[in-house]
Amino acid sequence: MPHETPEQDWLRRLNQAQRDAAEHVHGPILVLAGAGSGKTRVLTVRIARLIQEHGVAPERIFAVTFTNKAAGEMKARVAQLLGRDPTGLWIGTFHSLSARILRREAERIGFGRHFTIYDEDDRLALLKRVMAERNHSTKLFAPRAVRSVISGAKNRMQSAEALRASSPNDPLVAVAVDVMGPLAGALKAQNAMDFDDLMLHPLSLFRDHPDRMEWYRQRFQFVLVDEFQDTNRAQYELVRILGGHGNVFAVGDDDQSIYGWRGAEVRNMHDFQRDFGTVRLVRLEENYRSTQVVLDAANAVIAENTSRLGKTLTTRRRGGELVTQLAAAGERDEAEWIVKEFAQRERLGDWMFSDMAILYRTNAQSRAFEESLRRAGVPYRLVGAVSFYDRREVKDLLAYLRLVANPADDEAFLRAIAVPRRGIGPGSLATLAEAARTWNRSLLATAEIGDRVPDLRPNVRTALRGFGEFINELRLRSGTLAPGLLIEELVERLEYEQLLQQEGIEGAERWENVRELIAAAAEWSEVVEHEEDGTPLERFLAEAALLSATEKEEGESQGVTIMTMHTAKGLEWPVVAIAGLEDGLFPLSRSMESLEGLEEERRLFYVGLTRAKDKVYLSWARTRRRGGDLRPGMPSRFLNAVPPGIVEERRTSLGWSVGPTRSKPASVPFVAVEELSQDTPRFVKGERVRHRRFGTGTIDGLSGARKDLKVSVRFDDDEVGTKQLLVAYAGLERAWEEE
Repeated sequence: MPHETPEQDWLRRLNQAQRDAAEHVHGPILVLAGAGSGKTRVLTVRIARLIQEHGVAPERIFAVTFTNKAAGEMKARVAQLLGRDPTGLWIGTFHSLSARILRREAERIGFGRHFTIYDEDDRLALLKRVMAERNHSTKLFAPRAVRSVISGAKNRMQSAEALRASSPNDPLVAVAVDVMGPLAGALKAQNAMDFDDLMLHPLSLFRDHPDRMEWYRQRFQFVLVDEFQDTNRAQYELVRILGGHGNVFAVGDDDQSIYGWRGAEVRNMHDFQRDFGTVRLVRLEENYRSTQVVLDAANAVIAENTSRLGKTLTTRRRGGELVTQLAAAGERDEAEWIVKEFAQRERLGDWMFSDMAILYRTNAQSRAFEESLRRAGVPYRLVGAVSFYDRREVKDLLAYLRLVANPADDEAFLRAIAVPRRGIGPGSLATLAEAARTWNRSLLATAEIGDRVPDLRPNVRTALRGFGEFINELRLRSGTLAPGLLIEELVERLEYEQLLQQEGIEGAERWENVRELIAAAAEWSEVVEHEEDGTPLERFLAEAALLSATEKEEGESQGVTIMTMHTAKGLEWPVVAIAGLEDGLFPLSRSMESLEGLEEERRLFYVGLTRAKDKVYLSWARTRRRGGDLRPGMPSRFLNAVPPGIVEERRTSLGWSVGPTRSKPASVPFVAVEELSQDTPRFVKGERVRHRRFGTGTIDGLSGARKDLKVSVRFDDDEVGTKQLLVAYAGLERAWEEE
């Protein structure tokens, strides 16, 4: 038998549909890749085959993923297949690859090559300043809301005029329209770009410089895009332009398009088939992750969506545990039951805690689960916590580095000048800023000639001049020092460790983060490739700015994972619990106002279901505290689609009859229908209740009404005794009898 070549061995490990996709070379192809269908394997094999079998140089390949982590993993897998590093391969997120292009081309669109990438905090701070200059109240119009409107318009490639025309009577839109131009001007003056600009500026470059568009189109002979359903309009246009030769390999799943709220357009998958002519369509429908029971639930749920390209997942894992549907009395009951169930399954040896995940629709739902997990002594990790690069001490030091790399970065100046304190107050900074505007200089350039600024005290002038000299010294050193060594020198010169240690225990923890930053910078220098676009410091700062939210986590790696369903996309666990399945929470109330919104919520539920390998728990609560009020809940309409033959129903009490939840939700026993819209929950004398701190007890009496309603509760714990509680703030729940 003849010996197989590596390429033949790669293909032998693929199923027929995967092989059809991986063997495709020239022309556009859309791979409809269902959850758990092995799309990453297909992508990596195709890249490896282009290089190994078809002689395509790695630098001719432009491969887009949606997280830095995914890009790193994919590049490592390609290297493993090839047996060597694919040096020169352009692989990364849209934003990181666009930043690489712009480093080379910035001067053609009026920026310097040393531009700064503003993160969300930087952009928000600048927006607040622009709003103040334009006399817009930040109390009447929340800057975050204004930022969201502007970001949405940019993602849709919508001009200020088009935005105004789309909502002519919306005062928030009017403010956004008024500040869009000045905000763009302020960014350009500071030689800075925000995340949205990283997508728009390459399009401007290609529009105004067709020769550069043609150069990049010839440079990248093959374009591959993962998670194509999550592209926004600007990203789609970049793919369309760079892929004008037709060699575009788009991989996505319209059933997993869940980012419409941040500009993703699932219609891009349909437009791809229209814009690229004769497009080959390959469906990956064999799921390698889940049992048939899990897929039966997922397929039935997503089948109710009407705007689909269409596919049905199959698996060789026949059967499987039933889906457990839990009806709980409240969010605390829900959390305690799930945690208790997980602990029992772990004790029985069915799964480890690290095999389990709890997913929810909104971040606010994490609290009840965190408390229950802590009380039960169950280890857990919360994903979606504060990013390492968003921590105060890290942002302080990065502000210095940003200012070294880009002296025009006024936001970095304002942060750095305040750490450590130099006796320069808000009044002095306002005076400095006014002089900078008058002289058309950056804040740093103005600080360097602070002696010329009238109305500044001598000590302030001295401090500003000293700061400017310090930054210039670091700039000279940055040409020869790697980022890690530069941070070490910066920390030493600032005496930053001593500064943090003055904050006690918290300061000691912050110092550990500083040490981690130095280690991260040193590690980055060890693995980064030599590139002609940007200095090492600029590229390190760009990577820090572009780290995505899905890469944040804290807690114990061997514990139960808790996170939102959006964050869970792309991940998998043997056991998954999806909590909070009530109409108004999942799907969210505002999403039920349109077919598009409801279908995106259903896709999110589908994503949650398909994270599970072996077992799914679905839970809803009859009451849930939202916005300070205890509100009744009804089971989510999504539960009706789960086939009854694969469901076992459970409940946390005997306080009601579960009944058939698939046809018509049961009414809430303790609140009359006509009272459902009232703010204050109703209680009666003699009713059993539970307090999060005092435990269970009996209501002895009531007084007052609505927000002033008070209850007298005789608690079972004699040491607690009887307490007078204000219902609106007490957090009381009904204490249903235990099963």
